Amino acid sequence: MIPYGKQQISQDDIDSVVNVLKSDWLTQGPMVPKFEDALANYCEAKHAVAVNSATSALHIACLALELGEGDIAWTTPISFVASANCALYCGACVDFVDIDLATGNMSALSLEKKLVAAKKSNSLPKVVIPVHLAGQPCDMRAIKKLADEYNFYLIEDASHAIGAKYKKQKVGVCQYSDITIFSFHPVKIITSAEGGVALTNNIELAKRMQLFRSHGITSTPEEMTEPSHGPWYYQQVALGFNYRMTDIQAALGLSQMKRLNDFVEKRNQLANIYDIAFTQDDFSPLKQSTQCYSSYHLYIIQLNNSSAEGHKQVITQLRAAGIMAHVHYIPIHLQPFYAQLGFKKGDYPQAEQYYHSAISLPLYPELSHEDQQYIIKKVRELT
Repeated sequence: MIPYGKQQISQDDIDSVVNVLKSDWLTQGPMVPKFEDALANYCEAKHAVAVNSATSALHIACLALELGEGDIAWTTPISFVASANCALYCGACVDFVDIDLATGNMSALSLEKKLVAAKKSNSLPKVVIPVHLAGQPCDMRAIKKLADEYNFYLIEDASHAIGAKYKKQKVGVCQYSDITIFSFHPVKIITSAEGGVALTNNIELAKRMQLFRSHGITSTPEEMTEPSHGPWYYQQVALGFNYRMTDIQAALGLSQMKRLNDFVEKRNQLANIYDIAFTQDDFSPLKQSTQCYSSYHLYIIQLNNSSAEGHKQVITQLRAAGIMAHVHYIPIHLQPFYAQLGFKKGDYPQAEQYYHSAISLPLYPELSHEDQQYIIKKVRELT
């Protein structure tokens, strides 16, 4: 079976992990700060807070922005459930903004219309979480303009998009957002086995996220309520979590950073081969904006004029042919848990249309020319 995504592990990666295993520190040692510095420098952001998953990063980002009971967060229905769950963890309410069908990303036009209506009903969001689907950035300048007008915070869920660029700047620089999140799950652009990071240019947000990732505990004198009792002393000053990244994970991530640009370049080369092959068929690749450089975590095509049954049949037949075709994603609002919150079919028609047409094809740096040509041949035979 040709997987839809796959990590690439080198001997240098293995050696980096083994070196940590042989060291005095397996966790809370020097490798996590080194990884954070490398990420911040790469993205030209001021602060990076590494954690054990992108889900954890989303959670502490919401907490740092003081999202809580009585507040509302908006995100896109076309994402993994973590993009919405993070707000529920904080006791806030969640709502969704429909997508641009051509790109799969949150529609700035739909966002603006929803904001106009929300202002009239006094139900504006405190936080909006755009998701850079498949590695292509959303139109962040347009979204930031709305954030300034309607006074909400922005968290970029860039779990797919490390190495991507928007208007020639790297995603993660946080020019148009308060916080940016990356994921280092094995199928992502680089991996730390499991892991994530939150980047920001705001020192206070960074400090809050550092506090929340480690039980709400501090040993920093100015953050404590009374003078230290001694060198052993610490205080819990907030309700935090155990979201720390280990030095083992950070060592792997730091080693992978050396090949990040190569990984993204190779993904773009493979995507270009798909683009050329699929210009005359009954489906369309996601449209790429000229103001973006995608990291191509995923390569997604959409079947034209396809029924739900036809969509299912194509994916089933591709899998039978040894190709792990997949769907990213089932609209979050259609999940049973979210149906219990009052969401229903028909709420976000563009997202639902996308769901019944989108297919993720295998894409990863080690995908061979022969395997890619086989995938192209089988897709064209079935559509």
